Amino acid sequence: MCARWSATSRSNSSAEPVAAPPPRPAAIQVEGLTKAFRTYRKEPGLRGALRGLFRRESELTWAVQQVSFAIAEGELVGFLGPNGAGKTTTLKMLAGLLYPTQGTARVLGYVPWERQDGYRRQFALLLGQKNQLWWDLPARESLELNAHIYGIGPEEFAATVDELTALLGVQDKLRVMVRELSLGERMKLELIAALLHRPKVLFLDEPTIGLDVVSQKIVREFLRDYNARRQTTILLTSHYMADIQELCRRVIIIDHGTIFFDGALSQVLDRFADFKLVTLHCGAGPAWDSARLAEYGEVLQAAAGSLQLKVKRERVIPVCKALLDQFPVQDIDIQEVPIEDIVRQIFAR
Repeated sequence: MCARWSATSRSNSSAEPVAAPPPRPAAIQVEGLTKAFRTYRKEPGLRGALRGLFRRESELTWAVQQVSFAIAEGELVGFLGPNGAGKTTTLKMLAGLLYPTQGTARVLGYVPWERQDGYRRQFALLLGQKNQLWWDLPARESLELNAHIYGIGPEEFAATVDELTALLGVQDKLRVMVRELSLGERMKLELIAALLHRPKVLFLDEPTIGLDVVSQKIVREFLRDYNARRQTTILLTSHYMADIQELCRRVIIIDHGTIFFDGALSQVLDRFADFKLVTLHCGAGPAWDSARLAEYGEVLQAAAGSLQLKVKRERVIPVCKALLDQFPVQDIDIQEVPIEDIVRQIFAR
């Protein structure tokens, strides 16, 4: 009785705010990262070829320019941009495959391009268009080779392989030649090879490229679960917005080598989409007056019994009231513009 009274008294008299959990330390810290490639130009024809033997003309191509960001431990971040924006170049620098022209980066406290052994054992890079499994060997033999490279014991190797193959549904594919696997099966086993040594940081470049819808869903669910259980820091690039929407709360958007957005995925809508989609369903099928409807917003679709308008955010409520008063509306639907369309418009700029 006394104990119950004291607990209640403390809870009622407590007016102090609950302290927020301390911020997680940064697993990836990038400052002013820049990479330029020197490209050589050749004039056409035999004359150009001969001239190139004695004097080659070149120019600098800036793949990445002054890129800066920080990613906390356990965070899963989407890295977006059109082809040639600098995404893969950035990942390769963070993996130590490329030296930057200037700038600094630290991953897990290491400078990636110094290629220290301690760092190489704590990260993994998976390029969706590159293979790390031996083409003419069963997948299990490639995994065993990786286990020897990383010094993984037989028991740990067996437990890890059993766990990951079960989650991805490829237990029966370990003895199959890699060349005989489907694209989806091969990508799942490539992912297992990347995670075999349980890295703390994972760089994923288009991990679902070319996969069918079912395989994409399996890989996405696996990555979400693995990130939640292992708290692995993941930087993900993808051209499939479904990957980003289902996995990432935060996105970094890069174009022409420069970052121009870094924040919550939901903020992309607020910042780059100043309208919503309003859809009306009318059973009577009224005749739509396009000129009059243009006063409310842009007419996207006007069919018998249905109407869809693109309406400015600040006008959605008054426009809906006016439409409800004017037409025999049976149902009304207000939606955000699909995030994929917004990102496509950003890239088109």
